Amino acid sequence: MIEATHLSKYFGETAAVDDISFSVGRGEVLGFLGPNAAGKSTTMRMITGFLAPTSGTAVIGGSDIIKDSLGARKKIGYLPENAPAYPDMTVSGFLGFIAGIRGFSGETKRGCIEETLERCFLSDVRHQTINTLSKGYKQRVCFAQSILHDPEYLIMDEPTDGLDPNQKYEVRAMIREMARSKTIIISTHILEEVEQVCTRAIIIARGRIVADDTPEGLRERSGLHGAMCLTIRKEGKDLVQGIQELPEIDRMKVVSESEFDMTVRLFPKDAGSLHDSGADRVLRCLVEKGFSVETFFMEKGRLDEVFRMVTRPDFSTDRVG
Repeated sequence: MIEATHLSKYFGETAAVDDISFSVGRGEVLGFLGPNAAGKSTTMRMITGFLAPTSGTAVIGGSDIIKDSLGARKKIGYLPENAPAYPDMTVSGFLGFIAGIRGFSGETKRGCIEETLERCFLSDVRHQTINTLSKGYKQRVCFAQSILHDPEYLIMDEPTDGLDPNQKYEVRAMIREMARSKTIIISTHILEEVEQVCTRAIIIARGRIVADDTPEGLRERSGLHGAMCLTIRKEGKDLVQGIQELPEIDRMKVVSESEFDMTVRLFPKDAGSLHDSGADRVLRCLVEKGFSVETFFMEKGRLDEVFRMVTRPDFSTDRVG
């Protein structure tokens, strides 16, 4: 488990991170989200021992990052922000250097490097110097060094930054596979990545945690969660009046309209009442009234809406959880 306890970091009188605590267990992929300058990278640097906290601490698998810094760091695989590496080294030379630092030697070291090159799709560029690589390949090289020693704990700052869609898919698949036996924290600006990879998400703003939940739980905070979106042919009927007569519906919002049809979003009187049988009743009533429903789907809620809501300056952290 990774445990952060009352972590704070001040630069002068400015609080970059302000008394945050959380824990992450084996099998979890924690997404660390927040606007720019929210404190994400600073938190990761403190957890990995790269930056000393002003107060508080972090414990990595039982090793305190302050009292037993080397013991804690041995357990961590860390991909820092902007993927730093030695530009004059070749890819295989850099991974060999990292393997040596991690204590590998001889045949074990060679096998470790070969496996990592294959796993991260770097074999074709193994003899190139890092300064000749594209941004995406540089990112992959630094991703490779973070997993080379098969660490129990992975902490990655923007792991898919600079990757093309195919590379992002590969890295996300690797993270999901590794999560079965590891504890993983990733920071990201990509909300799609949170939904695809993370089992839990923390949103941080102004150095404080403003939300901590599963992606599904966060979506349920969206004002759209539980709404029903339909495209209905007009056919000369008063669609608005027909919908207003439905007992389950509190209000309707027109999403788009053409000469022939209208797309509307229906909000229920009771949260969640349109799921399952409720949605069936609405569709049946509309058909009975003579309306032709072309498409419909249930809104799961939207992470981008929740992100904007909880990172507003006037959002109260009393609502965290």
